[in-house]
Amino acid sequence: MCGIVGYIGGKEAFPILINGLKRLEYRGYDSAGVALLNGSLGNFKRKGKVAELEDFVNSENCSGTVGIGHTRWATHGEPSDKNAHPHNSMGDLFSVVHNGIIENYARLKDDLVKHGYSFKSETDTEVLANLIEYFYLQSEEMTSEAAVQLALSKVVGAYGIAVLCSREKEKIVVARKGSPLVVGLGDGEYFIASDASPIAEYTSQVVYLNDEDIAIIQRDGFTLKNVQNNPVSLKISNLDLEIGALDKGEFEYFMLKEIYEQPLTIEETFRGRLREDYSEIVLGGLLNVFPKLEEAERIIIIGCGTSWHAALIAEYLFEEYARVPVEVEYASEFRYRKPIINSRDVVILISQSGETADTMAALHLAKSKGATVLGICNVVGSSLARETDAGVYTHAGVEIGVASTKAFTAQVTVLTMIALKLAKRKGSIDIQEYKKLVNELSEIPEKGRIILESDQKIQKIAEKYHEAVNALYLGRGYLFPVALEGALKLKEISYVHAEGYAAGEMKHGPIALVDDNLPVVVVAPEDAYYEKVVSNIQEVKARKGNVIAIVTEGDSGLKELANDVIEIPKSHPAVAPLLAVIPLQLLAYHIALLKGCNVDQPRNLAKSVTVE
Repeated sequence: MCGIVGYIGGKEAFPILINGLKRLEYRGYDSAGVALLNGSLGNFKRKGKVAELEDFVNSENCSGTVGIGHTRWATHGEPSDKNAHPHNSMGDLFSVVHNGIIENYARLKDDLVKHGYSFKSETDTEVLANLIEYFYLQSEEMTSEAAVQLALSKVVGAYGIAVLCSREKEKIVVARKGSPLVVGLGDGEYFIASDASPIAEYTSQVVYLNDEDIAIIQRDGFTLKNVQNNPVSLKISNLDLEIGALDKGEFEYFMLKEIYEQPLTIEETFRGRLREDYSEIVLGGLLNVFPKLEEAERIIIIGCGTSWHAALIAEYLFEEYARVPVEVEYASEFRYRKPIINSRDVVILISQSGETADTMAALHLAKSKGATVLGICNVVGSSLARETDAGVYTHAGVEIGVASTKAFTAQVTVLTMIALKLAKRKGSIDIQEYKKLVNELSEIPEKGRIILESDQKIQKIAEKYHEAVNALYLGRGYLFPVALEGALKLKEISYVHAEGYAAGEMKHGPIALVDDNLPVVVVAPEDAYYEKVVSNIQEVKARKGNVIAIVTEGDSGLKELANDVIEIPKSHPAVAPLLAVIPLQLLAYHIALLKGCNVDQPRNLAKSVTVE
């Protein structure tokens, strides 16, 4: 997803903008640029990394105390200098940075061409810049915010924008619909960003914009209204984000840091929510909706990518312990197949960022049908958190690596607590079993630390297989979604084609792939499926496949059968996914590193997908 930064105040804007763009690099991008107001609009942009932009601008006059910046992820037009943001209007009256997609840009562009406008880029954003200028020139009394308002009233699509006007030098206009924006409040200065990471070191007070909000930001204050020109009251939130979380520390990559943080983030996620005697799980955010959960005829859990895999694990948990039917849906498919939803359904939406476009669209559909809508997300103040009926925050902290790791285990931790709490309230779980599971959950952080001690061994295994061009991941029961997640991690960061399968499905197609060049990763700790998984491994070995097995500590049988084994501490099957996924994350990390890939910024991927 693209990134936006902006500044207005008494300081030089350029250093703040560049620092902010560097903070936003984790989101994925192909070009970067800044626009500065200093007498006229200075526009500097380059294809490539922020460092390349910085080198270019160092030879230019980049003074000015008002400016906007952008990291672009190509949608309309290939990555290039001309397609990079910001985009100036034809008459250089306006400069615009934009996250999102203007769906009707082609028709708007045709209309503007008829009015004499020409275009330098292939982007939808330049169309918006020219549309704003067109309305601005219709009247001498027109203000930049009024022109933005009129332009957005003609737009179909999603946007988060920041706009400068060369005739109104002490003002930035920002607006959002479907793409997040936050305004940071300082002393005689204001900061604008797509998320809090670029502005956390400057301010602890922020205002999160809602859909169709327009903010007019000046040095001495800012006002908030909506596209319909109605005033909107400011809701100031305190920003709880440590700057240290935005640094890699002793680690080479954020992804490795975040893998190692999981014992702590899992602990933080259940801290204060598990009583010390394991007699109770306390989820205050769901207190008022638990009656709805108890009465639900069906629970629908929705997510994308890694969040969808967390949802699949939750399906096993809710059905086994809370005895309620569960459907797991891809957010990207949910709203397009005319799903049957009613007021007796509970819909749980999962998103690390709380801004995923497809997940938010699913939320709006579920609410329109009268369902109770709950959210699980990692970002305080996100759209998901604000628009659901209730929810639970994960406490994973800022996740910078594009391939999600600690957010996944935090999501699974929350879902496990919800399922167990619901089961206890419904009386569908024996109290001793409940206490045992709560105790097992409390032991996960220490067991996770034990797994991390195997990192060097996992690295040596990666050295054996890093040249493979395909891989197969197998699991059963609670660990089938873990196999899917392991395969996704390898695909995301090493570009190796990998598929996750339910092990019982192997003979229904995937076994045709097995030969002596194929690594087969089997998640096989001791559980009710163990003997069946052993049979699957024997079938792979009979065809000369190379088996990497994730096994319970002390399992001697699979040590003899598999080519390589990675041990994890013994745990209850219901919480085993929280442990079994860690070695798969490390394996993917080390293979990607050996292949020379950029682990934190894999090609073609963005951290948060806020457009379809």
